[in-house]
Amino acid sequence: MEVKITILGTGTSQGIPVIGSSHPVCLSNNPKDKRLRVSAMFEINNKRFIIDCGPDFRQQMLRQNVSNINAMLFTHEHADHTAGLDDLRPFYFRQGNLLCCMTSRVHKALKERFSYIFTTVDKYPGVPTLDVYEFEKESFEIEGVEVIPILADHGYIPVHGYRIADVAYMTDVKTITADEKKKLKNLDVLILNMLRKETHATHLNLKEALELVRELQPKRTYFTHISHHLGFHDEVQKTLPENVFLAYDNLEIRSN
Repeated sequence: MEVKITILGTGTSQGIPVIGSSHPVCLSNNPKDKRLRVSAMFEINNKRFIIDCGPDFRQQMLRQNVSNINAMLFTHEHADHTAGLDDLRPFYFRQGNLLCCMTSRVHKALKERFSYIFTTVDKYPGVPTLDVYEFEKESFEIEGVEVIPILADHGYIPVHGYRIADVAYMTDVKTITADEKKKLKNLDVLILNMLRKETHATHLNLKEALELVRELQPKRTYFTHISHHLGFHDEVQKTLPENVFLAYDNLEIRSN
């Protein structure tokens, strides 16, 4: 079962370039050093799923010429993963109610942040209506496609990645338990956050990410959620092991 993954964004919460920064990576002319906020699009069996809709969601959808989606999957509640929720409106106007999969924790946070979307009293007609599916830890199906949620720790809060067929997407991970790692075995493609070389309180650094890759042994790994402090894309790529790659915006990956 082939999965096509389009990496919509690979940057951290501030994106690259960072506003006002004179860091050399922020000044780079290489398109691979310019990173929108992290997000990905999975296409399988003529179904299209988007993981996270951050502040750059509108731009990402226009850039990829996306006119319809079957479901939104949310990893956690932070703004760089959810701030584009209102930009689901064009899809709602075209398709009707939109399926959004998330935990109860994320649902609660979004209801507080976007109360006008979730209200049932005097709801403004120009906002989207979302069909929220709250999952816990069991796998679920979306129109015949199995989705396996994978729990990880983001330092201070829980975060969920997803496995679809032999592809897994994990972002904002700091640690993951042995039981959850079992869900990440026998992967063709692992997309995993890797922030920078220095240690970080809530994200895997380069050393930690590579250790996890060696443990899980996917056939191919693509790092995402990358800080400008990591360095230039082309220079860092030369230092990585075989079959480990820095993802970049608009990268297309196909599972075998």
